[in-house]
Amino acid sequence: MEPTPEEPKDVIVLGAIKKGAKKFDKIQNAAQIDAEELNSILEKLEKREMITIEEKKGWFGKKIEIKITEKGSREIEERIHELQGKWDQMSLLYKGGDKQKLKQYMDDNKSILPSMMFFGIMDMMMFSMMFSMMGMMMTDYVPADSIPSDTGAGNSSDSGSDAGGSDAGGSDSSGFDGGGSDGGGFDFNVGF
Repeated sequence: MEPTPEEPKDVIVLGAIKKGAKKFDKIQNAAQIDAEELNSILEKLEKREMITIEEKKGWFGKKIEIKITEKGSREIEERIHELQGKWDQMSLLYKGGDKQKLKQYMDDNKSILPSMMFFGIMDMMMFSMMFSMMGMMMTDYVPADSIPSDTGAGNSSDSGSDAGGSDAGGSDSSGFDGGGSDGGGFDFNVGF
């Protein structure tokens, strides 16, 4: 299977479902992509048997629930393992102080940086220090909206102040770890 440019988004969508987002809008919030794109990714994932889309009849008509399959879970485990390996490589280059190699490595892996953030693989402090070392902004590499807001790294002007990051984004960033706060965990109890 040859990787396509939008592949990392597929992985993030799959990851969001694995973390318990079963409804379209929950997945869309977690993965931060527009509805049309999410639709085509879900279709693709269903074709590849990574997810199942179930229609449940509820009191108020049909409810669509999206669930990850065994095959999808395995895919995510493999991807996370791969991402972890790449993060370890980046950490080594950073600790070795080799700016050129680190920059090259990040350039080669630019498309997967948001997935590393999404799965909480990278150490955000070290990640922002890598950019300082290269004299660059994190936003040169990662779209600002996919940077977890509690790092303060999103405000490119003064990356030192964490105050800007914590007040606005504190609540929604915790959705990253397991989705407890955004009601993601709630679905488990009510899904009949």
